[in-house]
Amino acid sequence: MAIPSTKATLKSYCLRALGDGVIDINVSDDQVDDRLDEALQYFAQYHYDGIERMYLKHQITQAELDRALTNATTSVTDKSDSSVSADWLEGKGFIPVPDAVVAVVKVFPLTDTGGGGSLFDVRYQLRLNDLYDFSSVSVMHYRMTMDNLDFLEHILVGETPIRFNQHQNRLYLDMDWQNDMVAGEYLIIECYRKIDPDTYTDIYDDIYLKRYATALIKRQWGQNLSKFNGTAMLGGVTLNGPELFSTAIAEQQKLEEEIRLNYEEPAHMQQG
Repeated sequence: MAIPSTKATLKSYCLRALGDGVIDINVSDDQVDDRLDEALQYFAQYHYDGIERMYLKHQITQAELDRALTNATTSVTDKSDSSVSADWLEGKGFIPVPDAVVAVVKVFPLTDTGGGGSLFDVRYQLRLNDLYDFSSVSVMHYRMTMDNLDFLEHILVGETPIRFNQHQNRLYLDMDWQNDMVAGEYLIIECYRKIDPDTYTDIYDDIYLKRYATALIKRQWGQNLSKFNGTAMLGGVTLNGPELFSTAIAEQQKLEEEIRLNYEEPAHMQQG
C-alpha cells in the first residue's frame, strides 16, 4: 500500500478507497482538491496533532513603536440625522503574526524580575545571599518567597492585556508603548501554530485525516449524482445519488463527533 506523503498521493488514496479503478468516481479534480483543503483545515482546527505549542519571539522596531503611538480614525454619521457625526479613534498598537498561528495564550512579562542575570534583580540577590548551600536552607522557604514575589509583581505590575483573532493576524498589546517598550527589545509569546503538512508530510498519512477526507469526497460524489437520480446506466446499473449522499453525511458527522470528543485541544482564552 502506498503511504500518502503529499496532497496528490492522499487524493489517490481517497479515490481508491471509494472504488477508483473499478468504478468511475464522478467528482472533478477541482472538487477533490476543495474537499482535501476542507479536510486539512478541519484537521488543523480541531485535532491536537494538527497544531503545536510554540514560543515565538519578535524584536520590536522603531517603526512599530512609532506606528503604535498613532490612531486610525473612523467617522460615523447618524442614520436619522446626517448632520450629526462622530469620530472614533482606534490605536495601532498591534504586531502582525504569522498566518499559521491560531491562538495566542500569553505574552511573557516585560519586566526584569524574571532572573535574567542582572545584579539588581530581586531573585538573583535572593539566590546569591540565601541559597549558597541547599543543605542549610529550606527549599520550602525559597518556594514561598518566590510565590510571594510573583504575587507582588502581579499586583503592582500586572500582565499585559492582549487581543488576538486569527483572521486578522494581529496581536494587539494594550499597554503604554511609549514607556513600556523600547526598540530592540524582544517580545516572547506562547501560542498554538498549525503544522505545515508540506513540511511534515507524515500528516498526510494520519488515519483520521484519511478517513475524513474520504468521507468528504464521498459526500461530493453523492451530491453530484443526486442530480441524475434514477438514471439507468449501461449494464442495468441505476444511480442512487441521495442514498450515497446521506451515507456520506452520516460518516462525516460521526467523524466530526469523534474528533471533538477524542482529539480536540481544550479551548483557549485567546483562541482566534
